Order: sequence, then structure tokens, then C-alpha cells
Amino acid sequence: MIFWNKREVDLPDSVQRWRCDCAYDGTEFSGWQKQPSKLAVQDFIEKALEEIFHHPVKTVGAGRTDAGVHAKNQVFHFDKDWKHGEESMIKAMRSHLPEGISPRKIRKVAPRFHAHISAKGKKYRYRMIKGWAMPQDERFVLSLKNLDPDVNKMRDASGCLLGAHDFSAFAALRGKGEQENPLKEIWKIDLTDRGKEIDFTIEGSGFLYKMVRSIVGALLDVGVGKLSYPELRQILKSRKRTEVVVSAPAHGLSLEKVFYGKRK
Repeated sequence: MIFWNKREVDLPDSVQRWRCDCAYDGTEFSGWQKQPSKLAVQDFIEKALEEIFHHPVKTVGAGRTDAGVHAKNQVFHFDKDWKHGEESMIKAMRSHLPEGISPRKIRKVAPRFHAHISAKGKKYRYRMIKGWAMPQDERFVLSLKNLDPDVNKMRDASGCLLGAHDFSAFAALRGKGEQENPLKEIWKIDLTDRGKEIDFTIEGSGFLYKMVRSIVGALLDVGVGKLSYPELRQILKSRKRTEVVVSAPAHGLSLEKVFYGKRK
């Protein structure tokens, strides 16, 4: 019997825990977590597993992504006996999933691995295109159109967000009385001007609902002169969400990596 974060894990000898690294285009889905509409990524994955095993299979994800947000490397686990190997498992899953959801890797893991509890942090990427994006790219980037943000100002302002803070001012309520611990730690923020594209990456211990998109929106406002660096710091210190902070659209955001153990 194994104990992990005060949660008991006791799998029968015939049951194996599987970790799956999965990518998806979030455009047509209602986020990661299961929804009454049955249109979330997790809904389709559990439906695929039910078709493979002929009965319901529960999955546990590393965390949520909002409707319209993409993932290069979402992680989930499930417990199931399967005697045909890892390659056969991933082929079976792919054959039952719709376009836009793609398991990239699946492997056997120890029972103590937990996709959510074992996660140490996450990395997100937000992509912005100067001017108008090509039609085939519009699902994955924010077109800045007539905006011409100063990336150096954005980069300088981002420094006040590094470290451990109460990020309530950059969070939105999920509803239904759900509350999250607003204290999070941001390890790294990179803003890279690639000529036609502005690449924003952020790594941290965890992120509140719409926190990354709200940070991107606020920094973009700094870049175009709507907010000053002192005003951004004051917003953070206020710990109160107001209409001053506007969330960037979901389609520019992607979950790039979930960290387990040391970051690389």
C-alpha cells in the first residue's frame, strides 16, 4: 500500500496506472475538464477509453484549460489493465478520438504518480502576430492588427510579477462557489520579439482561472501605453480584480509543459 499526499493509492495487481501526454487544438472544445455539454477534451478521451474497454474509465488531468485554449503537452492518468503494450494503447486511443485531440506519448507509471498532485508547475505560451495573421494561423495566435506594443516596456513591467504573490487581481471567478488559493509563484517570464511575432512564455507553480490571459492582457496594455509600470504594480498589490485588467483572447494561449520533478 502506497501513500501520496495523504491520499491512499492501492491498485490491484492486475491494474496498471498509465500516464498520457496529450496535445489538442482547443478551438472546438469546451476546455479540458468534463462538461454537461460533453464537448470538453476530457469527455472525448473518456468516451474513447470506454469504447476501448467497454465500460467507463476515469481520467485525472494535470489541470484545466479554458474553452478555446490549446495544449502541446497536457498530462492525464488512468488506471486500467492492458496486455498489448504502450504502442498498441496509443494506437487504439487515436482510432477512437476526433480530429484535434492527439495523444503523443503513453507510458506505464508507478501507482504513486498522480497527474495533478504530482505536478510541480506549468509552462504556458502566448503568441501574438503583428498586423493580421494568415487565415490558417488565426486559431492559434492573436492578431494585433493596428496595435504596435513596445516589447521592451512589456518585458520591464513583467519583472514585478516574478516571485510569490497573491494574484487575485489577475484571476476570474469560476462560479459555483469554487475558490482557489490565490498565492502562486511565477518563476520565469520571457517576451521575445521575433519581428512579425511576439512570443510570451510564462512558468510557475500554478495558475488561477484566466490568470495567464489576464497577465498577457495587462502587459499588452503596458506595451501600448494604456497602463504604466507603477499602475501594474499597484494592480498586483491591490489583490482585487477590476475592469482595468482585460484577459487576452483564449485562442493565442497554449499549455506547453507540465513539470514533474526538476524543470528542464
